[in-house]
Amino acid sequence: MSNPPAADPAVAVDGLVMRYGEKVAVDALSLVVERQTITAVLGPNGAGKTTTLETCEGYRAPQHGSVRVLGLDPVRDRTDLLPRIGVMLQGGGAWSGVRAMEMLRHVARLHANPLDTDQLADRLGLGDCGRTPYRRLSGGQQQRLGLAMAVVGRPEIVFVDEPTAGMDPQARRATWELLEELRHDGVTVVLTTHYMDEAERLADRIHIIDHGRLIASGTPLELTRGGADARAATIRLVVTRPFPPGSPESLRRALGVGAEVTLLDELSLVLSGPADASTLAKVSVWCEENDVLPESLSLGQRNLEDVFLELTGRELTP
Repeated sequence: MSNPPAADPAVAVDGLVMRYGEKVAVDALSLVVERQTITAVLGPNGAGKTTTLETCEGYRAPQHGSVRVLGLDPVRDRTDLLPRIGVMLQGGGAWSGVRAMEMLRHVARLHANPLDTDQLADRLGLGDCGRTPYRRLSGGQQQRLGLAMAVVGRPEIVFVDEPTAGMDPQARRATWELLEELRHDGVTVVLTTHYMDEAERLADRIHIIDHGRLIASGTPLELTRGGADARAATIRLVVTRPFPPGSPESLRRALGVGAEVTLLDELSLVLSGPADASTLAKVSVWCEENDVLPESLSLGQRNLEDVFLELTGRELTP
């Protein structure tokens, strides 16, 4: 079977629906991952991202809609696709009693043109634990072995699930550098992570999923600054007792055009848009007029965590 033309995106999900009994896990989801990019797929627990990626990896067949990876059907064309993809599972992927380097060399032998296993292990800091059984590796070491197993076959696209969970800062930086080098070498990386700084640092594009639907897509800059507006910032207001009814609308009117107010919970809200010292003064006046006692009031650049909270109302937690 000939390879599809390179013009095809790395991943194309169109109208995907997946159910578990009566529960709809993925609800008519459509998204595209372009080639030679690092694309982050983010979502709260239960949002449907794991089911979506398992369908892209060929572990599940779409119930409705379609999925294409490198132009191929992950289920029907599995034999042709498997040599071209790498998958890093968040947990497992190796036998309990196997030594780390034994497992990596075994996986390498399954591929026609694998990377040098010793060099890869050294790059990811696996040299010191190469003879340690998998079950005795730390969580971070297991993650590094999982990543090595995913990339050792020189895949065209690699799916990595929580690649730096449990890693120390040095191993985390080494993993980031390896993923960036893979992109530079033409590999497409699809990343899921609970670390917002990781997504902002690595991703060319971010898809945010909630309740099985795509709710936002864009570059980190587009998502955090509303496009090209470099003045966009956030004010985070935390109070000592619950906000009075109608507070978001009341505060939005007090601030004027261009301000967005999102109530995170009964004691905190976030304001986004152009903001400066005068905006802080207006917020302080509003608090005084509405008998609201601030516990903290801070002005800062809008970041991806702010965007995620505004869109989903939930923090991205493991």
